[in-house]
Amino acid sequence: MEKFDERKKSFEKKFAHDEELKFKVAAKRNKYLGQWVSQKLGYNPDKEKEYIQSVIKADFQEAGDEDVFRKIKTDLKDHSVSDEDIRKKMNELNEKAKSEFI
Repeated sequence: MEKFDERKKSFEKKFAHDEELKFKVAAKRNKYLGQWVSQKLGYNPDKEKEYIQSVIKADFQEAGDEDVFRKIKTDLKDHSVSDEDIRKKMNELNEKAKSEFI
């Protein structure tokens, strides 16, 4: 029974670690997305910092990436950026963020 408990604790630790890593990767990706959109919108450094925070906060509205996608899509609606371009950039920046943690 002791080995079972040790194994259970090990799985729980791994799960917690994996979830923490997912959270960190998503936050880093959202930072990069905020920088990318800020450049498209021509924001100054102070406005860029505010915008990055708003993208990070948008990710807490619901599970998954759709909340972030909707925010960015809305913010870029007047800048001729397609849904496909946004999703492609989200994937690209997600991979960039992952590479920094692995």
